[in-house]
Parts: sequence; structure tokens; C-alpha cells
Amino acid sequence: MARPSRSPQPEVPGLSARRIAVDILEGVLRRRLPLDEQLSGKSAHAGLPGLADRDRALMRRLVTTALRRRGTLRHFIGGFLDRGFPADAPRAEAILLIGATQILWLDVPDHAAVDLSVRLAQADRRAARYAGLINAVLRRVARDRTAIDTETPYDTPDWLMSRWTRAYGENTAREIALANGREPALDVTVKDDAAHWAERLHGRVLPTGTVRTLAQGDVTLLPGFHEAAWWVQDAAAALPARLFGNLAGKTVADLCAAPGGKTAQLAAQRAHVTAIDRSPARMNRLRDNLKRLSLTAETVVADLAEWSGGPFDAVLLDAPCSSTGTIRRHPDVPWLKSDADIAALGPTQSRLLDRAVELTKPGGTLVYCVCSLELEEGAEQIAALLARDPRVQRAPLTPGELFGHAEFITTEGDLRTLPCHLPDSEPRWGGLDGFFAARLVRE
Repeated sequence: MARPSRSPQPEVPGLSARRIAVDILEGVLRRRLPLDEQLSGKSAHAGLPGLADRDRALMRRLVTTALRRRGTLRHFIGGFLDRGFPADAPRAEAILLIGATQILWLDVPDHAAVDLSVRLAQADRRAARYAGLINAVLRRVARDRTAIDTETPYDTPDWLMSRWTRAYGENTAREIALANGREPALDVTVKDDAAHWAERLHGRVLPTGTVRTLAQGDVTLLPGFHEAAWWVQDAAAALPARLFGNLAGKTVADLCAAPGGKTAQLAAQRAHVTAIDRSPARMNRLRDNLKRLSLTAETVVADLAEWSGGPFDAVLLDAPCSSTGTIRRHPDVPWLKSDADIAALGPTQSRLLDRAVELTKPGGTLVYCVCSLELEEGAEQIAALLARDPRVQRAPLTPGELFGHAEFITTEGDLRTLPCHLPDSEPRWGGLDGFFAARLVRE
């Protein structure tokens, strides 16, 4: 007589969120997959659709915090490992990082963080032999949590720290690194009445006009989203499009435009905008954003080297870059990029700059920007352009154009924001993405 089949046991609450968090963390650290690609799009983790909204939010916070504090976590946990992290079970490291993240920075009971981490280890063939070690280490983390050092910039790889020290000095480099370790607030650019939307979003209006809020979760559920009142955009990212002055009635090209935050700014200024990007998928996202915001722009999917258009009164080039200025919001960047990536991007940036000059009318204005802290991608690109093309001159910025923030202006007159700018007594309210922008005029 056949035995009746045993019904599957229900999964422990919260285990799926932590399992997917470990999977995605491994994807970044071992397979070098960008975090955004694993959270959405064609490369998104297969388990995400089955997660409830609350578990999805937990998973995302687990991964971003573990990446943001990876150096600190490894240093602290490493003090409890006589032989270092298990080399023959890479998943054990990810489990330890996710477990310790819950104990040190999330509102999760210690026993739950330890128990669920042990369960994750037991479910993996290689990590199972280290389940006891994981249990013991995480209990030590919980017991000795007050000994963790959060004021030393362990979370910035040496190659980046060396670069920032050379570029900005040791003290500023340290401040940048510490700012990158803090979870950022949500910034939005509003169409109008910033004070009203700051009140609705329980936020505040920054000196630059951006509304900043500590709201978390699905942005589509926030007041004003479906009313097309605002769009998500870091306060620093909103500055380059403002460097043209009055654009009403002028023709403007937004190069490398997707996902469209700057396109929306230009269109909202009543300019005649042509947005160009080579990625069909990214351009579809830009069109969706414009449609939601009831803004109009001509959109073109093309390689700039092959596209014939213009010339334009104004050109905005947000060039592909290493994105080292956005580590606050994209904590996988330090672990995915290298010196070689920065060197490889240089020729592309130079070619795009030359093409942008050709698309600018004589007497027109060109703004070049990158969300990078690296000199090669910003100031050095502009110096090289000015040396090779006598038709172009710099139009230096003034503090009045940047809401009185003279600290945003370099000695050459370019824009340079740093993650440690706009400090606040409550760290979550402070900070900016690192941006460089230069305003040029074609004679």
C-alpha cells in the first residue's frame, strides 16, 4: 500500500527575502552583475515576482546596506574568523554579510537573523559544513556590536581611496568615503510649488530647489506621482540642465538622454527638445516618463556618430562614465569598477564631446557632465577639448547661478559637487551625488 504523500512544509517567514538577498549579493561580488540589472529588467532575479512588497523592500535594503558597508562588515567579521572567510564555500561569506547586516543596521531580532542565516547555510551544499561557524560568528557579532568601527572608511576600496586622495586631499577623500556609507534620502524635481510638495511628502526644499524626503518604499505610491507633479532625480543631477539659463523657445539636444530626468527638466522649461540615446530599451523608459509627466520631446534612437541632426541652440551631453559619484545610491559601483574601466571610457567621452561641439550652433551653449568623481572623466576631458578645438571656450559659472554655493565651483569655473556637500546635523538629510559639469560656448 502506497504511503500518502507528505504535504510540503510552509517556508519560514522572511527566508525567501534573505535567500534572494544572498543570491543578488553573490551576483554582484562573484559574477559582477550590476545591482540594477538583478532588481529589474531581463536579468531580474526569478524569485522577485513572488515576494510580497514588504519582503521585497527588506531584500533590497539588505543588499544595498551589505554592499554599502561591505568593507566594514568584512573587517569586523574577519576578527572572529581564525582562518578568514571560507574559500571553498563563497556563499558562506554572502550569508555572513547579510546576517551581520540585519544585526548591526536593521531592526531585526538577533535570534531571527542568526537562525535564518543558519538555515540558508544548511540549504547550500558547500556552505552547510560551515553552518555551525556561521551560527557562532553571528552570535559574536550580536554580542560585540558596540565594538564596530563606523568612522574608518573601510568601505572604499584602496584603488578608489587613492584616487580621491590625489584629487581632493586626504581629509576630503575621507569625508567622501564616509558620506557614501550613509543611506541617501529621496530627491525629487518638482514642476512647480516646491514648498507644497515638500509638505505633502514630509520633506524639505533644498537651497537648489530640489525637494528631499526620507520617504521609503514604492515611489509610485507617494503623493504627486500619478499627478505628474515630480520625478525622482538627485539634487546634484538636477544642476547641469539649469546651467543654460532661459531656454524657452530654443532648440536643445539632450545626448545620451535616457532615462530622461534632464530631458524632463529641459522640456519643462518650454524648450524644443530632441532626446537621443542609442538604447531602445532605455529610450522606451524615457518615453514612458515623459508621458507620465505630460511633457513632450522628440525622441531618437541612434548612435551619435551616425546621426545627422541639428545644429542646436543648446546641447547637453551627460556622457557615459564610471559613475563613482553615485555610490550613495549605487553601492555596487566600487566592487564592479576598476582603474581599467575609467581608462577605457576616456576615448568614448572625447568622441562624444567632439560630436557635441558639431551639434552646437555658433554662439550656442554646450554643457558636458558626468556623475563621476574622477578627474580624467571631468576636468581633464574639458582641458583636452579646449586644447584641441579653438572654436570652444569655457563659460565659467558664478555662485549666483548655483544658489550661492561657491563650494560647488572649481577654480576653473566648472561645477563639482561631492557626496559630502550639503552636510546636515542629521546625516540622512545631507549629501549629494558627485557630479562634474562644464559650460562651454561655441564661438
